[in-house]
Amino acid sequence: MIPVLDPIQVSRAVEAALAEDFGRAGDITTNSTIPASAKATAVIATRGPGVVSGLQLAAEAFRRLDPLVSFEAQLADGDAVTPGAIIARINGPARPILSGERVALNYLGRLSGVATATSAFARRIAHTRAKIADTRKTTPGLRVFEKYAVRCGGGANHRFGLDDAVLIKDNHIAVAGGIAAALRAAKAGAGHLVKIEIEVDGLDQLDEVIAEGADAVLLDNMGPDLLAEAVRRVAGRMITEASGGVTLESVTAIAESGVDLISTGWITHSAPVLDLGLDIQIT
Repeated sequence: MIPVLDPIQVSRAVEAALAEDFGRAGDITTNSTIPASAKATAVIATRGPGVVSGLQLAAEAFRRLDPLVSFEAQLADGDAVTPGAIIARINGPARPILSGERVALNYLGRLSGVATATSAFARRIAHTRAKIADTRKTTPGLRVFEKYAVRCGGGANHRFGLDDAVLIKDNHIAVAGGIAAALRAAKAGAGHLVKIEIEVDGLDQLDEVIAEGADAVLLDNMGPDLLAEAVRRVAGRMITEASGGVTLESVTAIAESGVDLISTGWITHSAPVLDLGLDIQIT
């Protein structure tokens, strides 16, 4: 199920993006070449195949500039599109349509790119129990939206921030004095509703985790055979997550090992932007 974006977060983000683009003097190109009375119609269309995400942000870019601009989405976030598909129709005063174009397309292209990349991974593992999940490797200031786009593409969200859950990584283990010490300290310090996950890179470490107990274990940089053995040893006692070096070529074999989650930062930090364009006509 695709979540609903918080309208307050959407409004704040778009306001900041417009302020960045307008600078000190506003859109001097549009204001000097287009009469204030001019009206226009426009469409946002795809130049390539993908999955749509970010319509709410795109609509807000125009609405904040002029509430008289009508933004009519022709599709919904999460919909798959082919080249030439019309995503939205826009009508109203020409100036705010021209001035809001780049911010709207930046959000829509970026988030649709994340959704498209996620969908490509999700399709490769659809025959397994595994879910593709994101990480905290997101664009600063865009995390909530990029993680939303992951959901639009059929993926799952990992923690949103450091305060969501305890995730004990290799450096935590080294400083805490080992797996057992780290887990015991986390259980003593975390609230009763806080989940605890710990990273391991070998079966010996996994056996320690099984002995101590955790809610989830992150199996780092393990091949499919090692992952399958790890899943066998866990035997359903905790969530198993595979991570590290996940690619479109390797994800199927990883999923077929039986893990519950496969996390990858690529879908947010390296996903190509979906190519979109806005075509406008003065009426």
